[in-house]
Amino acid sequence: MPTEHVVVVVVFDGMKLLDVAGPAEVFAEANRFGASYRLVVASVDGADVTTSIGTRFAVTARIDAVEFADTAIVSGGDDLVGRPIDPELVAAVQRLRTRSRRMASICTGSFILARAGLLAGRRATTHWRHTRLLARAYPDVTVEPDAIFVRDDDLYTSAGVSAGIDLALNLVEDDHGADLVREVARSLVVFLKRSGGQSQFSAAVEATPPRRSALRVAVDAVAASPAADHNVKALAAQASLSTRQLTRLFQTELGTTPARYVEAIRIDAARAALDAGSSVGDAARTAGFGSPETLRRVFVSELGISPKAYRDRFRSTARS
Repeated sequence: MPTEHVVVVVVFDGMKLLDVAGPAEVFAEANRFGASYRLVVASVDGADVTTSIGTRFAVTARIDAVEFADTAIVSGGDDLVGRPIDPELVAAVQRLRTRSRRMASICTGSFILARAGLLAGRRATTHWRHTRLLARAYPDVTVEPDAIFVRDDDLYTSAGVSAGIDLALNLVEDDHGADLVREVARSLVVFLKRSGGQSQFSAAVEATPPRRSALRVAVDAVAASPAADHNVKALAAQASLSTRQLTRLFQTELGTTPARYVEAIRIDAARAALDAGSSVGDAARTAGFGSPETLRRVFVSELGISPKAYRDRFRSTARS
């Protein structure tokens, strides 16, 4: 029998339910495949809490009553942003850190860690809506604004609620290896594991011009058919603009060049094809990269991983 691994989840009134439920299901599912995680849900006073959707959530311990945590996870909540955080909660998390082998936060739970001084001099992330606020409020923290999750030694921070599942899978893999976590992901029908450094959002979502912008015709054409010929002249003609006007609008409205935008959309298209199980060659053709070697160079440059490694590691396991 494997040694029991205690996972303590810190909760409070207003916490996001999925911040707890998502990672908890990962650990519980891991137990079906040979792991031995024991979940402890802890609040400052040991009393049940009310979640963000208004339901009661059962608590099993006071935070200060936890003798040791192999993993301590601090959940997030909307009330943590732009408002004073309960000082008793902050102090309890500070004390728990001294009794934890590793500590993590989900979504805006990073604000609790930062307020407790635990992120000083470290890299961290949070939900993309709040990365700028985290950076302004805690200038001693190096905020990585679009990472799915960030590991800095034994401290982990993650992005929005679904990123908590990615982080939990990563922790299980650290504990038990790739074979077990692959079974967990397959059973839960989730992505095997998104890289911590992957962007929280795609190029199409991140860079969308105003609805009435002259660029809408051009960017919609790229999204509709990434593999088509989208040189500057062709895009300018579709938008009824000169190439100079087109380039200026891309820079002022999207902060990029037409060529870089097209490449970003093609990367998204290639990732989607690989996620769906396409070969590297088929993904390259679908996305408009022309050859597998071109796709490989772009992936390694932009994502730090080859297309084959991406497909093998990050594709959805929903298909049996």
